[in-house]
Amino acid sequence: MATLRNKVNATLQIKFQKEHGNISFFVNIFLAILIFLNTLAIILHSIPSLRLKYEMFFIDFEVFSVAIFVVEYLLRIWSIVEQPDYRHPIKGRIKYMFSAWGIVDFLAIFPFFLSLFTTDLGFLRMLRLLRVIRLFRLSKYFHALRVIQNVLIAKKEELLLSMSFIVFLLFISSSLMYYLEHEAQPAVFQSIPASLWWGVNAMTTVGYGDMLPITLFGKLLSGLISILGISSFGLTTGIIASGFAEHVGVQKGIKCPKCGESFHVQKS
Repeated sequence: MATLRNKVNATLQIKFQKEHGNISFFVNIFLAILIFLNTLAIILHSIPSLRLKYEMFFIDFEVFSVAIFVVEYLLRIWSIVEQPDYRHPIKGRIKYMFSAWGIVDFLAIFPFFLSLFTTDLGFLRMLRLLRVIRLFRLSKYFHALRVIQNVLIAKKEELLLSMSFIVFLLFISSSLMYYLEHEAQPAVFQSIPASLWWGVNAMTTVGYGDMLPITLFGKLLSGLISILGISSFGLTTGIIASGFAEHVGVQKGIKCPKCGESFHVQKS
């Protein structure tokens, strides 16, 4: 049993080097293609003419896909104890189920089973939309997507600090704009929560034009917030760019020209 479980675990590992007798290569290619086809089916299913004409095909393909994903999910839970980080037969499996990939795998099949117990058309549409979560599973199988994931993990503290500043600036600017413009435009700037929409537009420089300041101080604040918004998002972009530079440096063995040390990416 242990030998079989070890073989199943090895087969489900992500390997894209085609070696002699390497069934994992073919299994992962099949799963990646199936996830892509599911995403394509969700897109095509939203076209009324195709939905009416091929409704049974979409249903059959959904049942087939869910059956494959359920078998894969159960096999992963059963065999995950073969990995060092999940050795405990109970805690190890629970740890995997509540890990990021475990949750994504579960959410990929959960909407189908939940839809069997409801007849609410609006709720069913929402559940069908949740099937797009399967697309996230593709990041397991493509190196570029895994690089993005590693960079975000390595820079999570800096990104969290940057995003906290953006949120802080959003609330402060929206509150100030409310007090500056409320008397002049009570129907537009009705409250601070309503003013948040203006704050988002100003900071992202989208400028939909449905909420515009008309007072002198309101216009000055709007210009200032637009400049600060660009700077804030530029800071976030710089953090991600430096993360990519460090990651590429690690892979290519590039050393820092100043200190002579190799770049390194923090692991969580």
